[in-house]
Amino acid sequence: MSPKRLVIVNGLIGRFESQGKSRRSKSTTGRTKKSAVQDEVTAFTDFLTAGVPDSTILVLVEGIISGENPLFKAVSKKAVVKNFPLPKDADLQEWIKKKVTEEHGTIVPKAVSLLARIVGSDMWAMANEVNKLLLYSDGRTITEEDVALIVASSQHTSVFDLVDSILEFRGEQAQKILQDQFFAGVAPVYLLFMLSRQVQLIVRASEMKKNRVNNRDIQMKLGMRSEWVLRKTLDQAERYSLQRLRDVYQKILQTDIAIKTGSFAPELALNILVAELSSKSGKRNVPAATGRR
Repeated sequence: MSPKRLVIVNGLIGRFESQGKSRRSKSTTGRTKKSAVQDEVTAFTDFLTAGVPDSTILVLVEGIISGENPLFKAVSKKAVVKNFPLPKDADLQEWIKKKVTEEHGTIVPKAVSLLARIVGSDMWAMANEVNKLLLYSDGRTITEEDVALIVASSQHTSVFDLVDSILEFRGEQAQKILQDQFFAGVAPVYLLFMLSRQVQLIVRASEMKKNRVNNRDIQMKLGMRSEWVLRKTLDQAERYSLQRLRDVYQKILQTDIAIKTGSFAPELALNILVAELSSKSGKRNVPAATGRR
């Protein structure tokens, strides 16, 4: 048997995150709750520092937490704290190039850039996508077209689902998909671009079908390499009215302008957009900017 036992606990410190951010209350109830939280923090801290035997290595794994988190502040004084920030931008692209090289592959810079934009900072997903690309390329250099064909199709699934949820006024589902994409590290601006692109493709496909253009020609004119993407787009074109699609596209353009003019932060703007578009009441206002595109 090993002389040491490794115990990994996920999310313990995160349980105290809201308490760490809450404001001090003057009420008796507020003081009671604060006292209860402090008692829990003290109990956990005492156990973590005195109750864990020497034969055990305890690792607390957390996501993003505040420096004001009460348990984090207490434990960090008596533990080794390691930060592992997710790579972004240039660091992420460097990671991709290194990963491909380690697997004895090569990749062009444009493919690296596109892969970083599509997958984001979800490193588990990124490693899987790199492996798929290496298998697909089979020894040759990975190109931008390879990334568009192999990786973008999986991202398209979420975009299709998000578009469906918006157009069918399924607000709760739309918000869940959106937040899942944010959590996976997908950039809000890229999501907005994909939403805009898909709505445009649906409109163009719908108009071509009305003009009796065959599916093969539609696929060629829309520049779709995947027949699966074509089928999904044609299915959406049959289910949604042109007026609804044009309304959605107009509001996407307004949000794009609001982001580019600095009126709203990208993530906030996209949250508002999705909430408004998927709400039947239409009471929320999409961010708007003055002037015309």
